[in-house]
Amino acid sequence: MLTLGWKASAEQFDPKRLLDYAVLAEQLGFDSVAISDHFHPWRDTGGHAPFAFAWLGAVAARTTKVRLGTSVVTPSFRYHPAIVAQAMGTIALLAPGRVFLGVGSGESMNETPLTVTDWPEPGERLRRLREAVKLIKRLWSEDYVTFDGKYFRTKEAKLFDKPPQPIPLLIAAGGPQAATLAGREGDGIIVTSGKGAELYRDLLLPAMEKGAREAGRDPAKLERTIEMKVSYDHDRAHAMADTKEWAALALPAEDKAGVEDPREMERRATAAADRAHTRFIVSTDPDEHVAAIRPYLDWGFRHLVFHFPGQDQERAMRLYAQEVLPRLRAEWKN
Repeated sequence: MLTLGWKASAEQFDPKRLLDYAVLAEQLGFDSVAISDHFHPWRDTGGHAPFAFAWLGAVAARTTKVRLGTSVVTPSFRYHPAIVAQAMGTIALLAPGRVFLGVGSGESMNETPLTVTDWPEPGERLRRLREAVKLIKRLWSEDYVTFDGKYFRTKEAKLFDKPPQPIPLLIAAGGPQAATLAGREGDGIIVTSGKGAELYRDLLLPAMEKGAREAGRDPAKLERTIEMKVSYDHDRAHAMADTKEWAALALPAEDKAGVEDPREMERRATAAADRAHTRFIVSTDPDEHVAAIRPYLDWGFRHLVFHFPGQDQERAMRLYAQEVLPRLRAEWKN
């Protein structure tokens, strides 16, 4: 089944405006709303960072059909995994059958300003995430959980308002180790578009499938979610200009590592403004968008969350809902 969602960019809009857009997304026929979880945004100028869990509760109260989730939250530094389990359990009760939890190993810009510690190497971050996922799943399914891990501990902890069934838990993966974890422990994977076919086709998806098989699970039952970065407008210059706000995405990983100050990130991103469009599908032709999206569907992604870069989200959402989403649904009916 094809699920076409809208990315709620918490770094870009204040919570009330973002909430109104989420309600509009459901009205326009988007199937899901996924919010990013940031403490610091990518830029200081015009930046925002509303609290994702509180915001999801508000969206749950103002919508009736759309799926709601995080893309993604880090349950292993500024949040204890038990708090994440409690928060998402509450939201799931407010929006029964509509909630998913997307988790990842984190970014220093969101964690170190609060934890005041050196940012761990990727291996430790992944080990923390693995342990956090195990604890969250136990808290959703068991009572009085005693957990004695390397990074997290609980003593007879019980969630008194648990969801009636475990919430789908999707794991973000930028490399094969995290993708393997998604296959072994998660209900699916979350990735972002625009990084080259080899990453998805040859590394991430095979690793997820391998992890699932090693755990005795059926890879075909795992959800494959991807954030599709798209900029669509009848005016190409407008579509190109919209991407500049997200210039930080075009920075190489080494230029972003260890940067916690949005002012410094904004300064570095300025140098990449002319490359910002390279992370997005930019076109004035809806058929060109479908053609660019087609490979991801061929690789098995069935939950596509569209990230529109510009400030005029309503215009972008309406255009895409009217001119692109129907083409996608007509081509992939299953």
